Amino acid sequence: MSIIDTHSHIYSEQFNEDRDVMIQRAFDAGVEYILMPNVDADSIADMMLIEDQYPKKCISMMGLHPTSVDKEYKKQLNLMERWFAKRSFCAIGEIGIDLYWDKTFVAEQIDAFKIQIEWAKKYALPIVIHAREAFDEIFEVLDNISLQGVNGVFHSFSGNIEQANKVLSYGNFKLGINGVVTFKNSKLDDVIKQLSLYNLVLETDAPYLTPTPFRGKRNEPSYLNYVSCKLADIFNTTEEEVNKITSQNAKQLFKLRN
Repeated sequence: MSIIDTHSHIYSEQFNEDRDVMIQRAFDAGVEYILMPNVDADSIADMMLIEDQYPKKCISMMGLHPTSVDKEYKKQLNLMERWFAKRSFCAIGEIGIDLYWDKTFVAEQIDAFKIQIEWAKKYALPIVIHAREAFDEIFEVLDNISLQGVNGVFHSFSGNIEQANKVLSYGNFKLGINGVVTFKNSKLDDVIKQLSLYNLVLETDAPYLTPTPFRGKRNEPSYLNYVSCKLADIFNTTEEEVNKITSQNAKQLFKLRN
């Protein structure tokens, strides 16, 4: 049974020494698609090169990551929007608000987030939301704009059950679950077991957030099966069922071919 990594930075320099071998290892492990979120203007070329090398398997998103937002953010956004006339993308991402690393450009992050949500409406694409220590700020944005026709995923979800239910109340959003669910003290399993597999998609966020038993090492898409195994345990079902439902969710959300 195939599985889909809906969020993986495989263009990262951490894979420069063995990228092709790593990608083949993912395919051998049953990974059907690897979706690549963009970060900023500097990551586009490397991401596109991988998509060209692995067409219809490694698929790009386009967006400006909140930690890359600075006083010149509109220049980056203008550059990125021009790409929509050149080629197709599976999503607007990775976008959102991050208050963990730096709060210098909070207002700019919020504005960039709003602009890119409008792209989602214009180009009929889902949004992939980064919300690190910023759920309240994200919700405030979403509560005060029209979300008609907008769907997406809260990437690397690690919130509580109230935040999960708030996300799901928007109607067309999934929760992206990765290696964090395997961490002994994350308590994310207690939240997830109150939800449904139909609310979830799987991701690695490689090279980050490596699942147990490889925590502390570089993450990669082939490790996605450890996330699936943990979810099978949480929901008292089989990995095959987890893979089937979460893959259906991903294919529907990102309009991937069956």
